[in-house]
Amino acid sequence: MPPISLLIKPASGNCNMRCDYCFYCDEAGKRTTGSFGFMEEKTLKNVIRKFVLAAEGSCTIAFQGGEPTLRGLGFFRKVIDYVNQYNKNHIRVAYALQTNGYHITEEWCGFLRENGFLVGVSVDGTRALHDRYRHGKDGAGSYDRVLEAIRLFDAYGVEYNILTVIHRHTAAAIGEIYREYQKRGWQYLQFITCLDPLGEVRGQQEYSLLPEEYGNFLNTLFDLWYRDWKKGRQPYIRQFENYVGILLGRVPESCEQRGVCGIQNVVEANGNVYPCDFYALDDYCLGNINEIGVAQIAERRAEINFVERSRNHSPRCRACPWFSLCRGGCYRSREGETDNYFCRGYQMFFEKNYDRLAEIAKTVGR
Repeated sequence: MPPISLLIKPASGNCNMRCDYCFYCDEAGKRTTGSFGFMEEKTLKNVIRKFVLAAEGSCTIAFQGGEPTLRGLGFFRKVIDYVNQYNKNHIRVAYALQTNGYHITEEWCGFLRENGFLVGVSVDGTRALHDRYRHGKDGAGSYDRVLEAIRLFDAYGVEYNILTVIHRHTAAAIGEIYREYQKRGWQYLQFITCLDPLGEVRGQQEYSLLPEEYGNFLNTLFDLWYRDWKKGRQPYIRQFENYVGILLGRVPESCEQRGVCGIQNVVEANGNVYPCDFYALDDYCLGNINEIGVAQIAERRAEINFVERSRNHSPRCRACPWFSLCRGGCYRSREGETDNYFCRGYQMFFEKNYDRLAEIAKTVGR
């Protein structure tokens, strides 16, 4: 079996915040069981034992939620113990944690640094923009709590990326956001398109990101990034780096930019395994890791054609001059559409910036 990618939800969808646009709250509300509570240690043991023993070469173990830190630091110490116990083939194991930063302490930072976790911390731009949709349970803004977590990460040498959700308002203010991040010295950035509720008409929410708004966002951000690239001081923006990599013949790390779903194993707190974080739904459950093995999970993924169905690019999409770069984007944004919902935004971006992307690729590839 090839390298394995695990995304574990130790606290299910439980969270200490109430973000208005949370896609996982929407998914959980569409399942028979919304929350599976907290993962028990016996389930954790089965997850680590079965997947780590099955992996060849490497295994990535990421934690997400909800808010995974709610499960407690003791649980994560057990993760390390079980990996050490069951990594009998001496594969490479990489750890990652996605957090809202609300629960981070000095003790957490020591643990994360000691065990080499890459942390993704959610920040939606400036204080006003961030607090618009990212609230604590009491309805108060969370910006100050997140900045304190980042201060601790810096103090303890924890490696982290900034993850920003691009909705209608952050898209319109990307120039201000870029300058704010520069001022704070944040150099590793990911920008993630906001998802409308699954199965509902897109563009109807107050926060909804429309295709042309996305195109304007990409163009403005790239202008700023390219200007800094010319000066040799650009931040790492995963989407742009991946486009340059594609032009150099490299496989992009992001499944969205590969245009075909990857082999993921999303493990809910009760041990249910799903093929993607965007499809942690009853109809897509591949089985429970407490009851079946990794090979059976792979068989079930093949039975439902989860990966194959993502190759559903329309003839018009495949004939597009930008298809070799765009590749149709994420399947979630194509489901129910003739082409990707954000197609016009991608076209706007490539029409304006292809030559500059090619220039960068030529320079990097020398």
